[in-house]
Amino acid sequence: MQATVGDEVVVHSRSVGSSERHGRIVEVKGAEGGPPYTVLFDDGHQSLLYPGPDLQLYHRGHEQHPGEHPHAGYAPGPH
Repeated sequence: MQATVGDEVVVHSRSVGSSERHGRIVEVKGAEGGPPYTVLFDDGHQSLLYPGPDLQLYHRGHEQHPGEHPHAGYAPGPH
């Protein structure tokens, strides 16, 4: 997985009743865009993140159309 600062992440819940977490990459610590990533989540928490199968990466720079989900205009990153 490769990412750049500003890319968005969604971490899906692994358990029933828990919500997914949304955040933005603020630092890429790995070589050539690789993990780990420092992520600032919507709730204000910042965390060092090693991506797993429950993570979706949305690259910045793709246009969003009115009325779409905030992540609908992004292309998922390679896994």
